[in-house]
Amino acid sequence: MRIVVVTGGTRGIGAAVAARFRAAGDQVHAPGRADCDVTDEDAVARYFDGLGPVDVLVNNAGISASAPLAKTSLEQWRSQFEVNATGAFLCTRAVLPGMRSRDTGRIVTVASTASHIGYRYTAGYTASKHAAVGLMRATAAELAGTGVTANAVCPAFVRTDMTAASVARIQERTGRDEADAEAALAAASPLGRLLEPDEVAHAVAFFAAAEAAAINGQTLVLDGGGIQS
Repeated sequence: MRIVVVTGGTRGIGAAVAARFRAAGDQVHAPGRADCDVTDEDAVARYFDGLGPVDVLVNNAGISASAPLAKTSLEQWRSQFEVNATGAFLCTRAVLPGMRSRDTGRIVTVASTASHIGYRYTAGYTASKHAAVGLMRATAAELAGTGVTANAVCPAFVRTDMTAASVARIQERTGRDEADAEAALAAASPLGRLLEPDEVAHAVAFFAAAEAAAINGQTLVLDGGGIQS
């Protein structure tokens, strides 16, 4: 039985990932912000010290905000970097020594198609997700030739509360109804629809599988074929 940690695991993608690992018989810890604030160095250290050895870390905690670059506040910029990039760094750093000492482990970061391309009105989110993938690749380079791997899953828009908030912002700004606003997001990828959280969970579980030991430093894009990576 593996010990699995899924940050931001109380809802959306995180909850689906946690459920998939539990169904496979793993012992899953799925902390929300109240359990482990991934932006707080001391809180992260305390949380992981209390768990002991971790076999799989899923860096899933994330936030987003939308605004034209000229109207993006420094607070919005910093908060997205703190959760999306610094959070992944702190949690990865916390589990890495134990994984290296046992020469086994999986680190999977839930990123975004925004890790590969730029979307309008998402400067902070896009930049922070690029940073999260850059962290993954640097980590993978250090892990090359070991039994530990680091990879990232990069989905297009997923049917979650975060996406629902994006739909609501489109409605507010454009006057569209909910169905049309959701269709506008879905049209951003060749898939032509929103992903379901279980689809992302499947991709995460793939990277975490024992059979994926030869895959390191890679991104798996879930968008129907728009981005080649």
